[in-house]
Amino acid sequence: MNKNDRKKEFHNGKVNPNSIKEFKVHEDCELLEFLIAKYPKLSRNAVKSLLSNHQVSVDGAPVSQFNLKLTKEDTVIVSKTRISKKIRSNLPILFENDDFIVIDKPSGLLSVASDREKGRTAYRMVNDYVQQKDKHNRIFVVHRLDEDTSGVLLFAKNSKTKDSLQKNWNEIVLKRGYYAIVEGKLDKKNGTFVDFLKENSLNLMYVTNDHKNGKKCITNYKVMKENDKYSLLDVNIDSGRKNQIRVQFGYRNHHVIGDDKYGQPSNPLKRLGLHAYNLSFKDPLTGRVWDFKSPIPSEFEKLFRK
Repeated sequence: MNKNDRKKEFHNGKVNPNSIKEFKVHEDCELLEFLIAKYPKLSRNAVKSLLSNHQVSVDGAPVSQFNLKLTKEDTVIVSKTRISKKIRSNLPILFENDDFIVIDKPSGLLSVASDREKGRTAYRMVNDYVQQKDKHNRIFVVHRLDEDTSGVLLFAKNSKTKDSLQKNWNEIVLKRGYYAIVEGKLDKKNGTFVDFLKENSLNLMYVTNDHKNGKKCITNYKVMKENDKYSLLDVNIDSGRKNQIRVQFGYRNHHVIGDDKYGQPSNPLKRLGLHAYNLSFKDPLTGRVWDFKSPIPSEFEKLFRK
C-alpha cells in the first residue's frame, strides 16, 4: 500500500469512514488479535472500537465480541458504517440441535456473502438467530445452494462439527435429492447422465470431452409428471459439482425453467425451477444417519395441474 492509500484508509488514527476492507482468514485465531494484525497502525483501543461500534462482520454476519473464534476460510469485513443486527422470529427452521441447524432456504436468497451482496444471506439470517440466544454463538458453512435454488440447507454450530462434515462431505452424504422442472419431454422417463465439467473464464460450467482435466459428475433422474411444455423430475446427484443439474440438462436441450444463466428458457414461475428437497448424511462423529426433507413448492405442483 502506498502513502496516499494509507492516508485514505486512516484519518486521525481511525479507520476512514469511506474505506471498507475484506480479509480472508488463513488459520484459526481470535477476532480481536486478527484485526490488530491487520491494522498495525491503530491502537488496541481503536481496533476494539470497530467491534463495539458494530462495524465488523464475519462471513456477512455482524459480530462484536472480541474473543470470537475465527476458523480457516472465514471472511472478515470491516465496514464504513454500523452493521445492524435483526431479530429473526420467522426463520424457516427444519431442525436444530447443539451441533447443527437446518433451514428451508427460499429461492432468491444467497447461502453466503458474495462480492455483490454481504448482508442479505441465509448465513446472516441464521447467525442473527443463534446470537439472539447468546452473543457468543456462531454458525459455520458446510455446503451451499445456488441463490435461486430453494430447499434444505445445513449449517454447523461449532467448528468441530463443521470440520468433520466438510472433511468427509462427499463420502458421508447418502442422498442429495432435488425437484427440477425442465423444458420439454424426456425420451427416457428415468436415466443417468455421466459427464465431465469444466469452468470457463466467466465462472460458468460446461460439459467437456477433456476427461483428464474435467470433473466427473453423475446425475440420476426420474420423470414424475409432464405436460406439453414441461417435465417435473425427481433428481438425485452422486457428485456435488457446481450447477451440475442446470448444466447437464441444459446440455441436452432440457433447460431448467427460469435458468437464464445457462440458457434462455421460459420462466412461468418467476423463479428457478430447482428445489433441494432431501439431504441425508451419516454423522462422522456419532455414526447417526440424519435425513432432512423439504416439501415440494406449491407452485411446482400447480404448473402440472390440468
